[in-house]
Amino acid sequence: MMRTTDPPARIEEFAASGGYTDLRPLGQGLEFLAFGATAADGSPVVLRTAVGARIQSNANDPYVDTRQLLRWEQSVTVHLTRLGFPVAAPRELVLGEVDVLISEYLPDDGRGADQQQLGALLRRLHDLPPPLAEPVAAEGTTPAELLPRRIVRRWRELAALVPDLPTAPDAERLAAELARPRPGGLVHLDVRAANLRCTAGRVRGLIDWSNAMVADPVLELARLAEFARLPGNGLDLGAVLAGYGCSGLPDSPTTSIYRLDAAVMLAVVFRCEAPDSQLGSRAVDRLREVRAQLDRELSR
Repeated sequence: MMRTTDPPARIEEFAASGGYTDLRPLGQGLEFLAFGATAADGSPVVLRTAVGARIQSNANDPYVDTRQLLRWEQSVTVHLTRLGFPVAAPRELVLGEVDVLISEYLPDDGRGADQQQLGALLRRLHDLPPPLAEPVAAEGTTPAELLPRRIVRRWRELAALVPDLPTAPDAERLAAELARPRPGGLVHLDVRAANLRCTAGRVRGLIDWSNAMVADPVLELARLAEFARLPGNGLDLGAVLAGYGCSGLPDSPTTSIYRLDAAVMLAVVFRCEAPDSQLGSRAVDRLREVRAQLDRELSR
């Protein structure tokens, strides 16, 4: 999902005006571009900016305010830096004709994370006090209200491409299942190799907090379980869970709803946003499996 591109003129101009040199592409996602550079003091930094316009839209998320996401990224990484949690510490957020978040550059040796250490790190994250700032991904509501709504919304996007997809699950039934109060912590919700900067197996920084929310930590583990099914994500679920301190995910309708939230997102990604015939077909098959499991649990 990560691509690289030459710096657009607006970033070249921004870098020149700010005294940043050695501009080079690091990666590209749906909404953001990342460029490495050298600051005037000689230190390596990362410049993160929107791919195009400030307001964007895609099949998974019809309204994306990239300025809000950059503000959130700055806020959450300031918060976590103060708590000693490994992130790319922000230096400055510049808002204007071009919005750019400037953060420290974290080295990576390409060998990935020690999976048990990663699990322990996620447990630590979930135990930390969350930031006061409202996560953008929460869409101004609670996870119990958000998840059913976005599952159904994304399901309908996918159904337009997969005619034999079952009807979307009932949002009210899902919301009723999620209504019981649960412990909440800061969850990243995009833990995978592309968002981990590591050396010698140690995670030097967990990056890209666009999807983060304050929610039940099992939501993180359920999403990670679905991500681990894709080898490119570089995750060993058993080892991560061992490091986290649990033997497996709870067997419950709630866990299946959390898995469904991840599965429908991945199906939309591989059918719509980053089309891949093999991955798209597998993702849709997996979505059917998770939906069938949830239906069985809800009918008990």
